[in-house]
Amino acid sequence: MTNQPPWLDDDQQNLWQALLTVVIALPAALDRQLQRDSGISNFEYGVLARLSMAEEATMRLSDLARDCDSTQPRLSKVMDRFEARDWVVRRPDPTDGRYTFATLTDTGRHKLTASAPEHAAQVKRLVFDPLTAAQQRHLGTALTRIAATVRGELDSK
Repeated sequence: MTNQPPWLDDDQQNLWQALLTVVIALPAALDRQLQRDSGISNFEYGVLARLSMAEEATMRLSDLARDCDSTQPRLSKVMDRFEARDWVVRRPDPTDGRYTFATLTDTGRHKLTASAPEHAAQVKRLVFDPLTAAQQRHLGTALTRIAATVRGELDSK
């Protein structure tokens, strides 16, 4: 008897294919909407949003990169563009000069606020409108568990 690879059953394969479509197509759809309406990418919007939710709209760049599932070099390039547009300011961490803080400026907050209504409408159309309230709760529970497992895998490497 040979060891068979652990293939997905039909239900798992269908779910996996649907998840792949969401993982690949949803960011692309959000990118198109944000580029068209605001001239920024979904990733850039996410960076602005994360900063806006932080205490005093300030975060260490290393923490921001982790929270945005980004590499430091990618985030650094975005920060260069954001600084040139006066959306953020960077400064050394006064308690540990090895780190850099980014702070969202009023101009950056205005950009986020101006971009938010159409972006939120697109997210609602694509993610929430097709689901009942119960389906949204179940999806939230499932995705939270998957995200924790994936984060744990990434953090252990």
